[in-house]
Amino acid sequence: MADTSDFRNGLIINRKDVLWKIVEFLHVKPGKGPAFVRTKLKNIKTGQVVEETFRSGEKIVEVRIDARDYNYLYKNGESYVFMDNETFEQIELTDKQTEDVNEFFVENTVVTIVFNGDEPIEVRIPQHMNLKVVETDPGEKGNTAQGGTKPATLETGTVIQVPLFIQIGELLRVDTRDKRYIERVKS
Repeated sequence: MADTSDFRNGLIINRKDVLWKIVEFLHVKPGKGPAFVRTKLKNIKTGQVVEETFRSGEKIVEVRIDARDYNYLYKNGESYVFMDNETFEQIELTDKQTEDVNEFFVENTVVTIVFNGDEPIEVRIPQHMNLKVVETDPGEKGNTAQGGTKPATLETGTVIQVPLFIQIGELLRVDTRDKRYIERVKS
């Protein structure tokens, strides 16, 4: 058993026999009355996000999870196929199970799949990935003073905003949490 002082972003808890992931939390100490913790919880199965308030010190059931590294192999219809890096066993996850991150899947990307027992509950991708630009408007030399941006389509099909000087075929470092351009990568 844990309590609200153990809250951290990404912690998975069991509340009312449902698994929830803490997306955000804030300890609040009002001038009058007891302290409490305001949270945003995401349902692991449905993706529903709810706000919940806990009394400070309230007991919670923390879920122990097992995380293993897998290689993303390919898309098979409506599902994605991954291979365990140690045992070489393959598993398939549906669009629903990977919806938060599947727009960044590139063949042979190492991902971490989190399990609760034998049930996969979350797929984690690297925070930063190097992806190639496959489509964007032509860049203009010297047009960087104003800090303008334009849309660019990456090899995964994801569209992000990039500086005006970026060209088709360039390799970019992308922040996968914010879907944001970081820098050009020298090949």
